[in-house]
Amino acid sequence: MVAAEDAGKIGVAEKLGIESGMVVQEIGWDEDVDDALRAAVEERIGADILDEEADETVNVVLLWFREDDGDLVDSLLEATNLLAEDGIIWVLTPKTGRDGHVEPSDIADASGTAGLSQTSNISVADDWAGTRLVWPKSAKAKR
Repeated sequence: MVAAEDAGKIGVAEKLGIESGMVVQEIGWDEDVDDALRAAVEERIGADILDEEADETVNVVLLWFREDDGDLVDSLLEATNLLAEDGIIWVLTPKTGRDGHVEPSDIADASGTAGLSQTSNISVADDWAGTRLVWPKSAKAKR
């Protein structure tokens, strides 16, 4: 039974577009994050997830964000500091009805202000939803 559960979480890492060898950074870790998701990501990339102090270019940022975590625009700008041109930011927020839930409209507004484009939303864990953000195609040409 545990193996089936693990397989489900590894599937979530795949849904996040995470591949072996990618460099993944995590911002906003706290005790409420989904540890099974984190473990699946680390297993998929074959390495540890980098913390907020990292100083290398990353392919994916996992940004755990709750309503009381401050300014989402500032957090997104921090997340873009080391993000590769083709990188992805996953804003991971508590689902509707959970403590710390963030309205989708707030994520959309903040992502636009931070110069990012929202591409999709998925369920990533029992308590967490994910919003995928990328650099706009026009911004890539300018970078």
